[in-house]
Amino acid sequence: MELTAACQVAGHEAKAIAEVGTDPRAEERALVARAQAGDLEAFEALYRANLGRVYALCYRMAGEATLAEELTQDVFVRAWQRLGSFRGESALSSWLHPLTVNVALSERRSRRRRTARVMSTEDPATYEKAETPKAGPEVAVDLDRALETLPPGARAVFVLHDVEGYKHDEIANMTGVATGTSKAQLHRARRLLREALDR
Repeated sequence: MELTAACQVAGHEAKAIAEVGTDPRAEERALVARAQAGDLEAFEALYRANLGRVYALCYRMAGEATLAEELTQDVFVRAWQRLGSFRGESALSSWLHPLTVNVALSERRSRRRRTARVMSTEDPATYEKAETPKAGPEVAVDLDRALETLPPGARAVFVLHDVEGYKHDEIANMTGVATGTSKAQLHRARRLLREALDR
């Protein structure tokens, strides 16, 4: 099943659960318990219920649909492997959120290392060049499309700070950069977004 189609199905399933009037937290806890015992159908139900949210965050972090799909799959593979550590003190989506951020940031660091091996340069700004916007000037630029144009570091900090609500010291810990660098990247991201949205 295509990822976008699965997202639509997940939305319909969540709506159906709400209409039935069942307690979604109780149902989720039951599904988690079954999945922790090895029930793949229960895990698939959890996957469908959380797919849209995880994919949206991966897309914002990665800036491209194909990579976001790969990251989403990685998140759920790791979730299956680590589900035994989920204690149920919060919603599964709350547990999946930092896992998703970590997967996206790990992929970014890995990509940067691969690029560094292939290309050697004295200018680190080479790695921060913005991608060419995919939309022509006649097409209205929305926020997601503008996010695609940001350099990876600036995009990650913007998403983590302005979209997900992390503080700069938390972002610094997650990304391995200094707090000042996080602030500078956010300032840069906001400036580049303003420029993209003003076009």
